Amino acid sequence: MDILGIDIGGSGIKGALVNAETGEMLTERYRIPTPKSRKPDEMAQVVAQIVDHFNYKGPVGCGFPSIVKNGVCLSPGNLHPSWVGVNVDELFTEITGQEFTVLNDADAAGYASMNYGAGKGKDGLVIMITIGTGLGSGAFFNGKLIPNFELGQIPYKKYKKIEKWAAASAKERENLSFKKWGKRFNKFLALVELIVSPDLIIVGGGTSKNWEEFSHHIDIETHVIKAELMNHAGIIGAAVACLREQHHGHLSS
Repeated sequence: MDILGIDIGGSGIKGALVNAETGEMLTERYRIPTPKSRKPDEMAQVVAQIVDHFNYKGPVGCGFPSIVKNGVCLSPGNLHPSWVGVNVDELFTEITGQEFTVLNDADAAGYASMNYGAGKGKDGLVIMITIGTGLGSGAFFNGKLIPNFELGQIPYKKYKKIEKWAAASAKERENLSFKKWGKRFNKFLALVELIVSPDLIIVGGGTSKNWEEFSHHIDIETHVIKAELMNHAGIIGAAVACLREQHHGHLSS
């Protein structure tokens, strides 16, 4: 079954058609910059543009960069505060005319890794970390998703959440070298290790393509590996999750 997967990020909204059985991307990724306002209505219009670009009819899986419970946004993350309380499933379904299943973006990336990538067949507690505007995290225990495991929200020193200090956006904002930023990222991983004692950490997201630039600064006991699917994992995982999660948006009859 071919499913449209959409990955919403703080800087870009991307989509592609995915074979939900094999995890193969069937089209080139189509990307539109995230509206500067990061407000619901403007972002929903961009999502509709992506659906129209593929002339797609059918269920859509969508990774969203914040806490999503039963389709409802519970925290704004790096988006506009007006997202809180919005049923994202229903908003995107209404705007596009296609039924949406929306989940946390790192959970979606984790779905891809656990089904088709580095996490396939891995038991125990596996944590997926996605490095982008924020620090997303998805957790799987014996292959089953534990939703909304938002470790990037941990307070750290003067920061309300550690992702403000250790995400790729901090590297860019402060013009940090990979060495300086890599040490920050390692500190974040050390806290993850202390708090949840994972068996494996998989690192994905846009910055993972520069793995060789910063991986030697990672110095924790837990085994840490790069996600094979890297920046496509969010799209692929969202498409797969669309068939496995239950909180679909519903079209009005």
